[in-house]
Amino acid sequence: MRRIDAHIHFCGDTDAAVRALKELDLKLLNICVAHKTGSAWREKAGHYRMLAEKHPGAYAWCTSFDLPDFQETGYAKRVIEELDEDFTHGRAVAVKGWKNIGMELKKPDGSFIQIDDELFTPIFEWLERNGRTVLLHMAEPLACWRPLEDHKPHCSYYKANPQWHMYGKPEFPSHEEIIAARDRLLARHPKLRVVGAHLGSLEYDVDEVAKRFDAYPNFAVDTSARLWDIVLQPTEKVRAFLLKYADRVLHGTDLVRNQLFSGLDAKAAEANLNELREETAAAERYYAGTDAFTYRGGQVQGLGLPGEVVEKLFKANARAWYPEL
Repeated sequence: MRRIDAHIHFCGDTDAAVRALKELDLKLLNICVAHKTGSAWREKAGHYRMLAEKHPGAYAWCTSFDLPDFQETGYAKRVIEELDEDFTHGRAVAVKGWKNIGMELKKPDGSFIQIDDELFTPIFEWLERNGRTVLLHMAEPLACWRPLEDHKPHCSYYKANPQWHMYGKPEFPSHEEIIAARDRLLARHPKLRVVGAHLGSLEYDVDEVAKRFDAYPNFAVDTSARLWDIVLQPTEKVRAFLLKYADRVLHGTDLVRNQLFSGLDAKAAEANLNELREETAAAERYYAGTDAFTYRGGQVQGLGLPGEVVEKLFKANARAWYPEL
């Protein structure tokens, strides 16, 4: 079965890596992350663009945009010009907004800027007019605002990245505030295709995702780095959700392997490929299988979804929400 990983960061530039993707019948959508304004994220974007141009059957890419510095006049105009270049000549298939909007970036008055701020309105209006897809990673898992619990999803991430753990930091926006801003954006731009990364940061309950699907027909989500959250929810509840919203969920692993494989030794490169194989197989076994298996140390029951639904999760939905893919 042809598969598309609709959210990954994977620089497999070697012939061996491309052959492995062909054997897996797998295409990867590499996602840019604009951590900071400037050249750092653009360097990675250059790698992703190169891979998509050189191996279009194996790779596509999603661009991003610089954050405002609030000193620049014509910020939106510059971003639109750069996006036009990425889409028209670079053949990017989408643009990503990252969690630093809402959780890190502040206006000159010290308030946090949210994704629905009028500063970004011309950008989203341009994307809407031109039929482009936006991938939004707004907020974080709900666990970000809760005490850390060992052996739960995301605990290890926040232990390693305490700057993103918001528990006990009331000066930062809440999960609810950031999600509400994202939802206002969806309502304001009803013809804008938006994919919510990481289950739209509503990973804790598929019922919350369903509420947004019902309210915003222009909204879909990917499963990137959130399979663990899904499998912890009741099996029949998740199965019913995926059957009802079979057109709105995209498979993604969110593996981060940003170093070009040509700069790695053969053993490290093969380890990266093996991890991709294992994560892809685990997701397929969960969605399509009917048996119980071990995933991240716990027993998981396969959902036994119909073949046509599995095909949507792994391919058709990615092509529908990213038409240039």
